[in-house]
Amino acid sequence: MKFGWLYRSMFVMRRQFVRLLRLRNLLTITFLVILLYIVKTFNNISKTNIGTIDYFVPKSLKKIDWHNYTQIEYERKRQGIGEQGLPARLPKSLAFLEEQLYSVNGFNGALSDKIALNRSLPDIRHPGCKVRKYIESLPTVSVVVPFHNEHWSTLLRTAYSVLIRSPEFLIKEVFLVDDASTKDFLKQKLEDYLSKHLPKVKVVRLAQRSGLIAARLAGAARASADVLLFLDSHTEATVNWLPPLLEPIALSYRTVVCPYIDVIAYDTFEYRAQDEGARGAFDWELFYKRLPVLPRDQDNMPEPFQSPVMAGGLFAMSRKFFWELGGYDPGLDIWGGEQYELSFKIWQCGGRMVDAPCSRVGHIYRKFAPFPNPGHGDFVGRNYRRVAEVWMDEYAQYLYKRRPHYLHIDTGDISHQKKLREKLQCKSFRWFMTQIAFDLTAKYPPVEPEPFAEGRIRAGADGQLCCDLRRGEQGAALALAVCERSAAAEQHFLLSWHKDIRSKDRNMCWDVPDSRPEQPIILYSCHLGGGNQLWRYHPATKQLKHGGNENCLEWEASGRKVFINRCSGARAQQWDIDTVNQHAMARWDKTSLTVTGPFEDY
Repeated sequence: MKFGWLYRSMFVMRRQFVRLLRLRNLLTITFLVILLYIVKTFNNISKTNIGTIDYFVPKSLKKIDWHNYTQIEYERKRQGIGEQGLPARLPKSLAFLEEQLYSVNGFNGALSDKIALNRSLPDIRHPGCKVRKYIESLPTVSVVVPFHNEHWSTLLRTAYSVLIRSPEFLIKEVFLVDDASTKDFLKQKLEDYLSKHLPKVKVVRLAQRSGLIAARLAGAARASADVLLFLDSHTEATVNWLPPLLEPIALSYRTVVCPYIDVIAYDTFEYRAQDEGARGAFDWELFYKRLPVLPRDQDNMPEPFQSPVMAGGLFAMSRKFFWELGGYDPGLDIWGGEQYELSFKIWQCGGRMVDAPCSRVGHIYRKFAPFPNPGHGDFVGRNYRRVAEVWMDEYAQYLYKRRPHYLHIDTGDISHQKKLREKLQCKSFRWFMTQIAFDLTAKYPPVEPEPFAEGRIRAGADGQLCCDLRRGEQGAALALAVCERSAAAEQHFLLSWHKDIRSKDRNMCWDVPDSRPEQPIILYSCHLGGGNQLWRYHPATKQLKHGGNENCLEWEASGRKVFINRCSGARAQQWDIDTVNQHAMARWDKTSLTVTGPFEDY
């Protein structure tokens, strides 16, 4: 008993010691949490320290239904102007305002202002998308929307569509990146509105006009989520658009995903499909083109399918992978070529790019560009040459053959970009062309085959009248005019190896949308032959036959009209072409555009 006090003292001391240990552990944990927060914050600020950006790893691969049926039902019942994506029109009393806002936007801004910012849209997805499930563990998203003098309602409708049609916890932030806009309502008024109604949406200001590429980089530098999602400033996201973009990235952080881009009509704001799938491509002047979906992918719809090149404005990409690739080349100026630079880097440097049929986003294609670009000279040509010199290897010669003046443009310093390519051990452009864009050269050969015929197309019995475009716009009718050789007459045509008849100077082809007799010939963007644009010249009879039928091109001198009619052998169906390539004509039936798959050619 005489040692009882000692036992009690030791017990008290032990209890105090345990408390001190717990306190120490708590302080240690608190310190570590604070340290991690500081490190994470520093990482978000320091975009160049890419090694510290973690890529997202899903905690669960369980598939769930991500549809928001409450929102879907709410939108299904909505009525009003522009609702359900239906075409709308303003009364004639607002014609002046409509014309005024057209001139500053290139689309019907007055009509947009009458349409709800959260308007409903049609669900035009593939039926399989409505039952498709995605993994329940998806990464967070930072949305980046660059803009310059964007119209108020279209800019806000972009932000609303993102937020109301996305799971709230996946959208971490939305950055509207202002490329030095001059419209007053895009300044403090915009920030006040967002603070009150859309607190997740923040404005990032550029001090001076810097262009689309710099604006996207500025938004990406501020982002802190797992995934960067770039959109244009007059877009509308549709039902359940986000999970299809995120799942491929969650499963492999080096996968880049593009949505289907639908059309929002610039005049009526009708929402409609642009097509039901095509793969991004380019010609050898670096104009953006599209290739058909491969048969194996068509059979697998609506699963994501590989695409060689992105359209450029709408895509989702792991933030880590974006900065591993160096983001955009900061030497690219204003806009132009950035979609090729990033697409080539993605594929050649260990990544993969797919289109997601179940993600659809509408985009307003302006009737015209409403504002000038900064006076930076031929910045597009300079950008294209930078891309070609860094990424296209020996294939750059085909660009220079068509645009020889590019060789005289100073690229600026591209040493950093070449070192990046070497550091990442990126593949050759030949690998890209033979393994990824393997069918591109069938549609767009680096060395253009000789045309079957070219020159003026003269009404045979007359000899003084020629087919003439007269700088007509798309949809204009072909006509006859007095033969001349001046460029203004636009009488030089190619019966190209695509088996279409096109202007020598413009991407405009003869098109017959209706094969009934006496239908006029209209001008339409060339779509690589076939269908409405398929023509064949028969030198023996001097007939120009349309399609695979017995319709021939016919002329009428009095009205100087050109149209198709049943082939009859009449003199009004005889045509002379300045130059007919008999050697190429002999190979007509052997000309094929079929390519079945990639081939090895290193």
